[in-house]
Amino acid sequence: MELNPKKYVELLEKIEAEADKVLLAKYQMVENDRERNVNREALTALTKRAQTTKTSVPFPFDSMMKDVRGSSAKQPVVKEICSTCGSHCSNEPTWMILPGADLFAAVPFHVVHTMLEKDGKKMEFEARKLQSLMKEKTLCLSELRTLGDSIPPGIIRSLVTLEDNPKVK
Repeated sequence: MELNPKKYVELLEKIEAEADKVLLAKYQMVENDRERNVNREALTALTKRAQTTKTSVPFPFDSMMKDVRGSSAKQPVVKEICSTCGSHCSNEPTWMILPGADLFAAVPFHVVHTMLEKDGKKMEFEARKLQSLMKEKTLCLSELRTLGDSIPPGIIRSLVTLEDNPKVK
């Protein structure tokens, strides 16, 4: 069976385009992982800072004086405690570099870790999207028979149809 040279060239161009998309997605996944690691390190540092600063650890004299003064001051019935801040002063300034600029700014502690948590969620979403793109493009390459005979298309198809959602017990 002979293949028309024009069809052969078209097939090779299609394979090359799909392979380029796979490589691009792979590089984007690596960059995304780097950013996620930096974000995770920053959140960990902020959490440690919140747990070990003077504002987060009650001073014994302050607690004794609170008992002496009594509870005449109006306090909210329910005090919201952030899981990252804890009892840390959320208005304490924290230096951070502004995204997209070479500029440092003193931003309240609570705002900084809230921004980092939102960025982390966006990066997780991007990672899942890139993983599904990789699966799709790998299946496309498999259907074009470019991965060789070592991996049958049925196995790759079964890997692509796997769900990324964890099972709830």
